[in-house]
Amino acid sequence: MANKVVVLFSGQGAQKVGMGKDLVEAFPVAKELFDKADAALDRSLSSVIFEGPDEELTRTGNCQPALYLHGLTCLELLKQRLPELEIVTAAGLSLGEFTAHAAAGTFSFEEGLKIVEQRGSFMEAACDSTEGAMAAMIGGDEEAVKALAADSDVDVANYNAIGQIVVSGSAEGVDHAVARAKERGIRMAKKLKVAGAYHSRLMQSAQDKLSPVLAEAAIQMPSIPVYSNYKASAVVDTAEIRETLEKQVTGSVRWTESMQAIIAEGHTTFIELGPAKVLAGLMGRIDKKVTVISIDDVESLEAAVSILSE
Repeated sequence: MANKVVVLFSGQGAQKVGMGKDLVEAFPVAKELFDKADAALDRSLSSVIFEGPDEELTRTGNCQPALYLHGLTCLELLKQRLPELEIVTAAGLSLGEFTAHAAAGTFSFEEGLKIVEQRGSFMEAACDSTEGAMAAMIGGDEEAVKALAADSDVDVANYNAIGQIVVSGSAEGVDHAVARAKERGIRMAKKLKVAGAYHSRLMQSAQDKLSPVLAEAAIQMPSIPVYSNYKASAVVDTAEIRETLEKQVTGSVRWTESMQAIIAEGHTTFIELGPAKVLAGLMGRIDKKVTVISIDDVESLEAAVSILSE
């Protein structure tokens, strides 16, 4: 297996109660990171991750820092086991883009964690103050989905994979889009179980609150290319990092384009760091020729080490 890899980090929705518990029990460095996170946030995020309940972990203000912590823990363990492994590019789905930046040294572990916790809290407040919804459009033409979103006065939130696009906005608008989907040749439209309308104009208040946080953050250029969801390209300077992380809150997640751009650079081995194998599933729809290795627990870590050591 090639020793040059791209690392990918999970977005909100991939979380599960208990994630990382076996890693913390098996590896001292994992326990150190979870303890460091609890100290940085001055609360026991670890308890929420390990014990739940599910509704508590799913809260945006908990879920986002939890996935950030879990993804970076998986990465640190992989680097310890395979120090010769060369990580050449990083990307993450929505929240995962912040994890990718931390992995690349754009900001410190603690600074990134605090930013992510605030981002989650801002988005949670925006959800509570609006009546938003999201729906997945499966098996539809991209232009047809964009036209349907415009007609329904909602936004396109995620271009997740070929034939899998998510719309987001007012509950009324999303219901309209779901009801009219088949008329536009979209095979299936399914409302998602989410707290609100992520990556839509209804998140504007969260974006406005995040802007000064990013402006004050100690940000430097990453050590490897990090792909922006908002621009579907690698960020070029610190001003663009702040801009793209801010605009990503209301902007579309251009995941399909981002992955196609990375693949076009010649990369064929990807490591997904996070639970549920969501990104591996999306890649299967984007390009079946590339390899995605998913890591989220001790068993998958050992399997990945075995594959990458060949």
